[in-house]
Amino acid sequence: MENVIEARGLVRRYGELLAVDRVSFQVRRGEVFGFLGPNGAGKTTTVRMLTGVILPSQGTALVDGHDVVREAVAAREHIGTVPEEANVYADLTVWRNLMLMAELHGVPRVRRTKRGKELLELFGLSDRTGQKGRALSRGLRKRLMLCMALIGEPTVLFLDEPTSGLDVASARLIRELIVRMNRRQGMTVFLTTHNIEEADQLCHRIAIINRGRIIATDTPEALRRRFEAVRSVEVSLAGEGVDAKALSSLEGVSEVERLAGGFRLLTSEPGRVAQQVAWLTRQKGVPIRTLRTCEPSLEDVFLRITED
Repeated sequence: MENVIEARGLVRRYGELLAVDRVSFQVRRGEVFGFLGPNGAGKTTTVRMLTGVILPSQGTALVDGHDVVREAVAAREHIGTVPEEANVYADLTVWRNLMLMAELHGVPRVRRTKRGKELLELFGLSDRTGQKGRALSRGLRKRLMLCMALIGEPTVLFLDEPTSGLDVASARLIRELIVRMNRRQGMTVFLTTHNIEEADQLCHRIAIINRGRIIATDTPEALRRRFEAVRSVEVSLAGEGVDAKALSSLEGVSEVERLAGGFRLLTSEPGRVAQQVAWLTRQKGVPIRTLRTCEPSLEDVFLRITED
């Protein structure tokens, strides 16, 4: 599949600080690509290099075949960006915010009027065209920023923490719209997020960056398969008599964690361990309230990778 973003050995230094260290990856056309990492890992610096906001100290980046340094104007024509903070113009109306961005992108008058109405309808802002930016809630400002990023019909949409700080309904709407744009319009989406569950739901592939370096790139499912030892058995009991020490002695159990209502047993053989738990509780005369085997979550994988 054709690559629409290519990072080749990107390096960024701030004096003695090496913020990004030889980062390389590709994003395929039409995929939602997640970019995850702890605070200070280099996510924002990498995105700023990809979008031409800052220059790399070394390496190159291409967006839709255009070098973001040597062909900066051509590259930016293919890019739409929504920063974490929704910085709309407070004194302009929703419509004027949108039309100003269209003018800056050189969208012809007839086209920008038609496209603007379509986007406001899609994002549920049609009844707020005359409302000024300062009067919008955080969620509505985020929706308007998405409209402004899409008015120029970019090839790639960069989203920085798109649902951060939003209420549940607004966050769900943003996620649904991302999926819709990707599936129906083939929009390539580059998503940076701290929300592991969100990345798991939305992304075709994920890159994890830590201390300036890419440490894993794969599909969420493939990343989970790498860490079979993080599979687990969760059990809650309806009585006393079975403790963490007894459970940790079962064959195949690598670690036992105490949960609010029971225990979590880490193992690469959850089926076998579940049978042993059932046998142990029967021997002790302790009824089982719930017993289930669990695959590793993307959060488990993320924590294990970054800790290692």
